[in-house]
Amino acid sequence: MAEVESGAGGIGRKIVAPVRAVTRIFTPVSGDAPSSAKPRESNSHCVVDCAVYVDGERLPGEWTYREALGAARQREGGFVWLGLHEPGADDLEDIATVFELDEFAVEDAVKGGQRPKIEPYGAMTFLVVRTTRYIEHTELTETSEIVETGDLMMFVGRDFVITVRHGELGALGAVRTELESSPEQLALGPWWVVYGILDRIVDTYIGVATRVEDDIDAIEAQVFSREVHGRIQRIYQLKRELVEFKRAVVPLQRPLAALVDSQVPEEVRRHFRDVADHLVRTVDLVVSYDDLLNSVLQARLAQVTVDQNNDMRKIASWAAIAAMQTAIAGIYGMNFRYMPETQWRYGYPLIMIVMFGSAALLYRLFRRSGWL
Repeated sequence: MAEVESGAGGIGRKIVAPVRAVTRIFTPVSGDAPSSAKPRESNSHCVVDCAVYVDGERLPGEWTYREALGAARQREGGFVWLGLHEPGADDLEDIATVFELDEFAVEDAVKGGQRPKIEPYGAMTFLVVRTTRYIEHTELTETSEIVETGDLMMFVGRDFVITVRHGELGALGAVRTELESSPEQLALGPWWVVYGILDRIVDTYIGVATRVEDDIDAIEAQVFSREVHGRIQRIYQLKRELVEFKRAVVPLQRPLAALVDSQVPEEVRRHFRDVADHLVRTVDLVVSYDDLLNSVLQARLAQVTVDQNNDMRKIASWAAIAAMQTAIAGIYGMNFRYMPETQWRYGYPLIMIVMFGSAALLYRLFRRSGWL
């Protein structure tokens, strides 16, 4: 089972009025289990799981979200956890009517791709977080994809929590199973579900950060090794992937801290503080990785500059040696009648000795100065 969600935005807000008459029609009279004769919602294709929890225990049976919400509201300590996968605008329109969701939050949940944020809308809170996954690779190249991100959104009310997922990343089946194994804690309500989801997501942040650190260490070792091909391209690629990871992690820090201080119930607040502390540690790691990559990149650019200077000095040295030979040959290549040594028997060997001797002398001088 998997769910994700996307962000909410907007200056004002509109609340979609609930259709209470329709809710009463589809709510089971007993509140214990849904009637098999009642029709399923037309948008049930996007519903991954819909469950009613009372005192931390999941009620048996399959529920439509109308039935589930009615059953939860008929029981003390009951709430609904509705998981959605890639719902469309029409799908969420009916769900928004039943659960009285904010119109702008619903619009963001349909679109996805929002910045991580947490926004209150009256009695409902809308959360947008980014899920991450490290992509395994044998070798870092100029085109390696290292970090994959996705969207996860949550609508949290007094008696419901709705999770919305787009794409394959961010499945919450394991989280639901784990939470259901502790009914005494799940009895704390929808905010305990939110805590379980955020705790799992932040843990994946830490795991991804650890793997990215290994890639940075490998890049750092390559930069100071003898092999030079493609170093800068690999550094840029890793930096781009780190930027994507940074966009998923860093913006969540401030809204999560505000959420802990204001909206989270007292009984689960200390657990949210623990998640916030882990997030702060991850943010510190990501920021330090960014600074380290900048330093590695600057070091590589400095190496390139030094290598270019060394190459230019070598070229200039050989050019000076060749210039000396050219000057001597040019002088004795002039067609003047009266020139010294032109009629001398040992003139040619002497000039050759002078040319080779001057070349050897210059080579030694350049070698001692470090130019060659």
